[in-house]
Amino acid sequence: MKIRVLFICVHNSARSQMAAAWLKCLAPDHFEVDSAGLQPGSLNPLAVTVMGEAGIDISHNRPKSVLEVLGQNKKFDYVITVCDESQAENCPVFPGNVQRLHWSFPDPSRLIGTESEKIQKTRVIRDKIKNAVADWIHGMNKNSFFRNI
Repeated sequence: MKIRVLFICVHNSARSQMAAAWLKCLAPDHFEVDSAGLQPGSLNPLAVTVMGEAGIDISHNRPKSVLEVLGQNKKFDYVITVCDESQAENCPVFPGNVQRLHWSFPDPSRLIGTESEKIQKTRVIRDKIKNAVADWIHGMNKNSFFRNI
């Protein structure tokens, strides 16, 4: 049975999309993954670009509302919020009896600078998210939640 994981952030436009994509990429046989947001917006083009550079296409993903996910009666083992600390008060809280984790990442939509600088900063966020996901998988594997990753 796969471990069910939901990544959430405010808009479900970048960080939660990237985290879900990395988990699907790094351990597809062990996880059922979804993402959602409190106030879903448009998919962030910076996130699409930098994930494409890493060989992962998220361009067809659709930001979803937490309410939409709740309405599907999906059950999750883990809910991981990926809002940054400055937005923590806006970060959605998912109800239910689940393991809750919080990983703080900057919001690519709030980056300032030239387009090139924003892309570079989003690459850093992408890589931090990938490392957090990989470390979490490794920790779960060490704790015998699943084998053969």
